[in-house]
Amino acid sequence: MQEVIGKVALVTGASSGVGAAIVRLLVKHGMTVIGVARRLDRLENLSTELKNESGQFHYRQVDMTKEEDIQAAFKFIKDKFSVMHVLVNNAGVLRFDTSLKDGSTESWRHQLDVNVTGVAIASREAVRLMKATNTDGFIININSITGLHVAVPFGKYANIYPATKHAVTAMTEALRQELFNENVKIRVSSICPGVIATDMFAGAIGTPLEKEFATDAPMLLPEEVADTVLFLLTRPINVEVTQIIIKPRGEQA
Repeated sequence: MQEVIGKVALVTGASSGVGAAIVRLLVKHGMTVIGVARRLDRLENLSTELKNESGQFHYRQVDMTKEEDIQAAFKFIKDKFSVMHVLVNNAGVLRFDTSLKDGSTESWRHQLDVNVTGVAIASREAVRLMKATNTDGFIININSITGLHVAVPFGKYANIYPATKHAVTAMTEALRQELFNENVKIRVSSICPGVIATDMFAGAIGTPLEKEFATDAPMLLPEEVADTVLFLLTRPINVEVTQIIIKPRGEQA
């Protein structure tokens, strides 16, 4: 089992839900975690919560649609820690104010910018830093079951979101092959969860999706996705788990 104490990780979308759960777990296991998100107040609250844990938590306000914000976060890591071991691409957005048949270009573009381009930029910057320090690094993409197939009933309301997650599936494997071909010591994995109990679905209130995913519907907890991240990080160095699907028991799609 690989040891994680003292390793440096960047977690995007760290202010709530799965991102905050990942931050909590990694810091409690002795890692130095840099959490980035748009909501500074939530990052500050998370920092207060974790101040007595064995690891360290640092945070930066970052909009994943802005390349300069992402690059500034990596500069912070390089200047302060010199090295980076883990990137968790968790930030993602699902908007219910649009559709594909008569939707909003702005809404589509926003989802593509966060879910695809932001992931690509962060992965590129992580690879550059890891290669420069010859680090046995790890890039973990928090994907979705919709990155493998368009699940019903969720898919009926997901508009361009499954397309963005299919892109993450493709990028994960394409990056893995690029790194393999150059003999770069960075592992790449994709976690594809089913429905998770997070505030991502707040935007569904008042839509047909709200009824179809009632409160008694099976859902994963954010902490269960975080456990999967830690599982990957603690695998032996010669083990590369390229993709994991996790669902709440009872989820059909």
